[in-house]
Amino acid sequence: MPLRIVQKALYIEVADRLRQQIADGELAPGAWIDEQALTEALGISRTPLREALKVLAAEGLVRLEPRRGCFVNQLSDRDLDEIFPLMALLEGRCAFEAARNATPADVARLEQMHARLEKHARAGQIDAYYATNAEIHQALQDLAHNRWLSGVIDDLRKVLRLSRLRSLHLPGRIQASLSEHLAVFAAVKAGDAVRAERVMREHLTHQRAALAQIAAGAATVPRRRAGAGTR
Repeated sequence: MPLRIVQKALYIEVADRLRQQIADGELAPGAWIDEQALTEALGISRTPLREALKVLAAEGLVRLEPRRGCFVNQLSDRDLDEIFPLMALLEGRCAFEAARNATPADVARLEQMHARLEKHARAGQIDAYYATNAEIHQALQDLAHNRWLSGVIDDLRKVLRLSRLRSLHLPGRIQASLSEHLAVFAAVKAGDAVRAERVMREHLTHQRAALAQIAAGAATVPRRRAGAGTR
């Protein structure tokens, strides 16, 4: 007897919606989550919302505080310093496995992605570059064929979305990022798993360093006086 198709539970749909709002910045880091306003906006009761918030709390995206409510989490410099070395190790391993597993068809597909990446970098199209960059990282992750590795990376990526800092806004970073990606691709194409792992780790390390530079620069910018004009 065939299994019946089960509709996705409502709280999972709500969790997906809130997760996307956090990623898009609609729910900003540190923001208090107004449960009543959300239930009204989404047309749901408190029960699926609270179940959804428990899911997001388990993922590290929100925190539940007794008698205060729910807040979107914020990533500190220490958090980023702890997460990025893990991402470097994990994504480095993905690149290692991808270099061992990639077929000529896989290499051709990656080559097309990198051609688009290079086009976006030359045009200074940061949003398009980010989208293609994410596509490439996902492609290498898929080529690793390791669901355990993939699951951990996905969880960490969700948490990293809490950081609204974008490394490509650092002058010269987009060109450096492109060079790093091309080096990873060259290693994968050559089937050099060790080199692919090493350059991918370096890529993540350089990304963290760029974020730190941006944060340091933002911290030194003086706040404008109330009512002061903009330039």
